[in-house]
Order: sequence, then C-alpha cells, then structure tokens
Amino acid sequence: MLCKGSRFRGLGGGHGGHRHRRRRGRSCTVDRGFKKLALVGSPNTGKSVMFNNLTGSYVTVSNYPGTTVEVSRGKGRIGGIDFEVVDTPGMYSLFPITEDERVAQSILLREKPDVVIQLVDAKNLERMLPLTLQLIEAGLPVILDLNIIDEAERIGMKIDIVQLKEELGIPVVATIAISGQGVDTLKKRILEYVEERGNGSQI
Repeated sequence: MLCKGSRFRGLGGGHGGHRHRRRRGRSCTVDRGFKKLALVGSPNTGKSVMFNNLTGSYVTVSNYPGTTVEVSRGKGRIGGIDFEVVDTPGMYSLFPITEDERVAQSILLREKPDVVIQLVDAKNLERMLPLTLQLIEAGLPVILDLNIIDEAERIGMKIDIVQLKEELGIPVVATIAISGQGVDTLKKRILEYVEERGNGSQI
C-alpha cells in the first residue's frame, strides 16, 4: 500500500475503489521493488483519466519538493507486477520553460522511470511529436499512446500505427481512456516492454 500510516482525505469514487488525497508536506514512500511508470504529455491529452485507469485504491497528491506544483502518485498492478504510477505535470517540451515542465523533467531524469507513457491527442499528433522525439533522444523508455483516437477518426484522420512504430522505433498504441478502450492493450505492451528491457532486448 502507498503511504502506509499517512493521513488521507476522501476524493470520492474512482476506478479500483475509493480514492484519497494526501495532506501536503508529508513524505510518501513506495514499497521497494516497485517498477515506476510515468505518464507524460501536454494538458488535455487524458493523462488524469489514464492515471485513474492504471492505479489502485490509494492515490497521493502532494507538492513536488521545493515547488508548489502538485504531483499525483498511485499504485497499480499490471500482470502481477507492482507499479508506482506518476502523473507528471503537463509539458510541451523536455526543455522546461514553466515550473510544471521543470518538475516533469525532474521526475523523468532524476527518478528514472522504468516506463514512460506519452499520451497525445491523436487528432493533434503532428504538433505533439516533437516531445516524443525529445523523450526518445533522451534515452527514456517511451511508449506512445494515441489517446482520444475516436475524435481523430471522426474527423477523417487515418494513422498508420505500424508505420509510426517503425519510424519512431518505440511501441505505439491507440486508446480512448475515458471509455477504457485500448487500455488492456496498453497494459500488455507495458508488460512486454518491461520484460524486453529487463532482458536487454531492443523494441
């Protein structure tokens, strides 16, 4: 369990049972042996909804040390593997301008997550790919999630996921986080990615 012994306030319902908000300023630790999964992306790409899809019963929201920026952390279990899931603040670039971006960069480069899920609004894919390339160039273990894929299809966009995967050299999936469509596929790809990287294989 996350933050054993910490005080919580109820947030109401959510996926996986009651959700909680931790008081600011108190430390929170995660059991050793957890893999770390970070969700990144610009605002309005569905990160918070996907966070809810991936986390379990307890979630903590606290200020990142030395800042006023809130970061949500939760626990998720995927295929028998325990993950600490971190919902990073919205970012447009790995080269920070805002305090939110500085915190997101710090989480990615200092905490060294085992998997980084970049959520993008599929209908604005071209505008969001520069961040994808920055994450890849930084050597981060990225999976690209084309979220809100239904809206892209509604306006007639056709995205060749296989070709995009080949061109980027990273896993690519399509989801609709709000309905849960594609989330099982994302979870499967997370497990495959962790196993392949653990074995020293390249995607």
